[in-house]
Amino acid sequence: MSAETETSPTAGPTTPARLGLRTRLALIGIAGLLVVSSPLWAPLLMRRMAFFRVRRIEIMGARYAAPSDILARMHVDTSASVWDPTGPLAKRVAANPEIEHAEVRRKLPGTLVVDVTERVPIALVPATGGFKVYDDRGVVLPIDPSRVAIDLPVAAERDVPLFRLLAQMRIGLPLLYARVSAARRVNGNQLLFELKNGVVRTMEDVTLDRLTDIEPVEADLGRKQLRAAEIDLRYRDQVIARLQ
Repeated sequence: MSAETETSPTAGPTTPARLGLRTRLALIGIAGLLVVSSPLWAPLLMRRMAFFRVRRIEIMGARYAAPSDILARMHVDTSASVWDPTGPLAKRVAANPEIEHAEVRRKLPGTLVVDVTERVPIALVPATGGFKVYDDRGVVLPIDPSRVAIDLPVAAERDVPLFRLLAQMRIGLPLLYARVSAARRVNGNQLLFELKNGVVRTMEDVTLDRLTDIEPVEADLGRKQLRAAEIDLRYRDQVIARLQ
């Protein structure tokens, strides 16, 4: 009786073609890994290169903030690279009370561009030796009106609700805002706006829609060759014009 034996095929010798394919696949894999990880290692490598040293800083959007202050806050020396992290630079610039937002971006090979958004000055308030500049939050901005040309309404005192209304007027009624030379609170809940050609009285909760009633009244008086010394908006659905 004969016995059957089961045999399994044995692998033949590795051919040069197979070795070449495996090598190419390995090299492709390594190259792919380098590409994927390049955002991690490439900046570290380029930070060591003198070609990418910071040689110029451009400041965009600064009207009131002094460029010298921005540069001093960045504290970038001659050894800095454009590939150094920019987040800390932007954070230091934004520490200026005048700056609402700051972003630092790279312009290769050796320039940093600082884009700033400034807080908007809304009103001046008399202070010892001059005026202080306030924004709509009632925060003093580091702007010296004696050195920077700035045309703002003068408020009698720090009055945040009044500042917020002026800020709304600046955006929604810019022509009227530009005519306001002074503004103050009277009798607690009333506001008085001194325009360049008269006075407007309102309640403190006046809306922009209500303030638009000023223009047609002035236009009508102008056609009649009359001028209002005071326009009173304190009474609902009424506009009282007191003539000069």
